[in-house]
Amino acid sequence: MNAQKVVTVFGSNDSEPGEAAYDVARQVGQVLGELGYAVANGGYGGTMEASAAGARQAGAHTIGVTCSIWRSKPNPHIREVVATTVMHERLLRLVELGTGGYVVLPGATGTLAELAWVWELMCKRQLERRPIACVGGFWEPLLAMMEAARSGSGEVIRLVAAPSELREVFVRA
Repeated sequence: MNAQKVVTVFGSNDSEPGEAAYDVARQVGQVLGELGYAVANGGYGGTMEASAAGARQAGAHTIGVTCSIWRSKPNPHIREVVATTVMHERLLRLVELGTGGYVVLPGATGTLAELAWVWELMCKRQLERRPIACVGGFWEPLLAMMEAARSGSGEVIRLVAAPSELREVFVRA
């Protein structure tokens, strides 16, 4: 594997080229690549594909963590495949790879599980503090609800309105 720092991007398989979510994810990958990070994600389509495409456009290394429970092939922008056999192994690898931090895009239950896991590990000091950035307003209601339930829990997460704001969250690798 490439020795550079990696940012893991959590997102969904639910968008196509030409859709706004796909373009935002592509911009996320491009910004991270321009900052010198490799980009890891789930390796398949949708925003995973888009973030890998943006990273490759910026000349960055891309890592896809796939899982044998799905028959899909990794997207064509992935340069390194980490194959897993079960979902919790896949999640563990995605978290371990994020040595530079995490970016969370809109998604469904899988993306929620990924966000919740890194958030909990950092809140419980089981994972070294590193940036977690949620792009757009999708996760804002969840963050507000959790902050109301447990004051201070939102301190580890930054909300950014646009991919360009990731430059304020992630230092040049």
